[in-house]
Amino acid sequence: MSQPARYARQIALPEVGAEGQARLSAAHVLVVGAGGLGCPVLSYLAGAGVGEITLMDPDVVEESNLHRQPLFDMRDLGTPKVEAARHHLLRAHPDLRLHADPHALDPLNAPAAVAQADLVVDAADSVAASYILSDCCKAQSTPLISASALGQSGYVGGFCGDAPSLRAVFPDPPASGATCASAGIMGPVVGSIGALQAQMTLKALLGHAPSPLGQLITLDMATLTPGGFRFDEAEEPEIALPFIAAANIQPEDQVVELRDPSEASAPVTPQALRLLPQNILSADLPDDCRIVLCCHSGLRAWSAARCLQQRGYKNLALLAAGAT
Repeated sequence: MSQPARYARQIALPEVGAEGQARLSAAHVLVVGAGGLGCPVLSYLAGAGVGEITLMDPDVVEESNLHRQPLFDMRDLGTPKVEAARHHLLRAHPDLRLHADPHALDPLNAPAAVAQADLVVDAADSVAASYILSDCCKAQSTPLISASALGQSGYVGGFCGDAPSLRAVFPDPPASGATCASAGIMGPVVGSIGALQAQMTLKALLGHAPSPLGQLITLDMATLTPGGFRFDEAEEPEIALPFIAAANIQPEDQVVELRDPSEASAPVTPQALRLLPQNILSADLPDDCRIVLCCHSGLRAWSAARCLQQRGYKNLALLAAGAT
């Protein structure tokens, strides 16, 4: 099938046309995450004729994924998601240039990954990844379409570029560390949010008005209630708690390991001080060096950092180290 025939129904839209289709073909999008959000995003971006996609995801396909990740099937079980996604997408869209990166996004690889893209899609199930991407996109003036879904609700927003960052709208992450694995998710909910994320991505690439950048859309499928607002004038926080990688730790840093031995048999660095989060306020910590707070997801580290800020500590950093 020729390209004009493949995209005929899309080109027929006056707001797309041949010129818009050419813009999509020339675009390079970084998609972080090939899960419940990433699957519809990838399918719709490839289907719309986005010419080049870099996909980052370190996970393999599991059977529990299949109810909400229709890009995969039983034959993909145990296969890296980026490879399975590449296989299925190229079968349907052989002209797509898809780069499969099986690494997790982190503070070290994020700047280079963002730099190669015209737009970034945050479809990761990770608070740390979302803030790392937002920080990089803000620094590089790259549009970021970020989304989150849990249970029967979720949101999608257009950040950075010429709009405020994720931190301007969400200066603090959710207090709960609930994930799809721990709290559950309905497939159509995450599919709907992912479809909205793809639509906002296409609108941003095509330069449609109103701009999706500066817009948040919410969807509560438990009550069948949509919502949203614009945040064009949202102010960036004065002090942002940065995420760093273990490789960024300096000898003079005071590292605080918040994971107990059952969660991490060894601390992130040998010199780390182990503390339970509830003991952070009574801890005797130095105030003449950077304090790096480490936990699995970054949420406990963030909460501990807020407590230390109330005590006057200013030089703080977060490390999401996972479970070891």
